[in-house]
Amino acid sequence: MERMEILYLSQKEVASFGIPMAEIVIAVEKRFIEMGNGRVEMPPKPGIHPGADENNFIHAMPAYIPSLASAGVKWVSGYPPNQAKGLPYITGLLILNDPETGIPKAVMDCTWITAMRTGTASAVSAKYLARPESSKIGILACGMQGHTNLEAMNAVFPLKKVIAYDVSTRQAKHLADFADKTLGLEVEIVHDPRLAVSGCDIIVTSGPILKTPHETIRAGWVDEGTFASLVDFDSYWSQNALNQADKWTTDHLEQYEHFKTKGGYFQNCPEVCAELGEFVTGKKPAREKQEEKTFAVNLGLAMEDMAVVPLVFQRAIEMNIGTRLPL
Repeated sequence: MERMEILYLSQKEVASFGIPMAEIVIAVEKRFIEMGNGRVEMPPKPGIHPGADENNFIHAMPAYIPSLASAGVKWVSGYPPNQAKGLPYITGLLILNDPETGIPKAVMDCTWITAMRTGTASAVSAKYLARPESSKIGILACGMQGHTNLEAMNAVFPLKKVIAYDVSTRQAKHLADFADKTLGLEVEIVHDPRLAVSGCDIIVTSGPILKTPHETIRAGWVDEGTFASLVDFDSYWSQNALNQADKWTTDHLEQYEHFKTKGGYFQNCPEVCAELGEFVTGKKPAREKQEEKTFAVNLGLAMEDMAVVPLVFQRAIEMNIGTRLPL
């Protein structure tokens, strides 16, 4: 019998391939087309919630994309208390299987993939729901997701200026350096969150996902015509602010309803008007009026991970990077 092996890729190795954000945007958008046409198998993610903090989670996220021959599962955790301990909020592993035999062929750290594909999902939503000429973006919570969401939006829109807000001045300065030195954008750090909302074409809230929203963003702050990506669900927003949305969208309705009924999120929020897959396939209209306030609540889908993993795996094979381990 042929010896069975898996390829193990560390966090450093996964990140070292330097796959361009624009390439990831294209890959994820193509798979949303597949999902919009019913050609992706992906159940809502189950999870457990260990520890004393009610916001802790560990999720299992399986998906299969036949057109990409990509099948696997991500086991990912999010622990808000880790930040005070100097530990990462998001950690986990991803297993890639051979869809013909079911045999695992790779295990890799999921941190970089999670960060990149989450930013990409925001950018794909914005491509259909934001104004094409959008040039000013507000980032509230300037950690890893703030960075990748900004990078992904910059790959799609003619961004010129970034307004950065974070309760941590260090985090805000870190994002400002990235925006200035890596992306070549003008940056302003603000200490009033309203300044990162009002006057912006695009808003991204990217803090930890919390059971109880801290309601920083208030009604009347969001201008007409603005697009908002709620990476942290409804954590940053007051109920009145959310109810001012003209279009309330998500990337996967079944998973949204699962979080709403089982997890207690999104209570009294607007009705979902469409899934992202319906926009990219043209089954439903996206932005219809210049003045619409459009909101995307993307939940982080296993499909997005399985759209990116083949890019990483292929580069690892081509560059002979990683550690082979016996099964």
